[in-house]
Amino acid sequence: QIDLFAKCLTEKGAVMYGTFWCPHCARTKARFGSAFKYIKYIECDPKGDNQQAELCIEKKIDNYDTWEFSNGERLVGEPSFEAMAEKSNCSLRVN
Repeated sequence: QIDLFAKCLTEKGAVMYGTFWCPHCARTKARFGSAFKYIKYIECDPKGDNQQAELCIEKKIDNYDTWEFSNGERLVGEPSFEAMAEKSNCSLRVN
């Protein structure tokens, strides 16, 4: 269930940094579908909704999408669910 996976990612401190215009971000969001609402998403473009561009600069986010995990490790550019599961210790149960 992707909803459970998305909730687990957020509970374990995973954060997606991206921009509204980024094609990689759009594809990642599409893979999550309606479960994306459970993902902690940070908009890095100053023109985006609820933007947090300063945070992105502070964290040196320069590629999108960038996923940061609670241990500080990152995955960049449409990471697979498998890679995210491995970094977050979230179980990936997709039927």
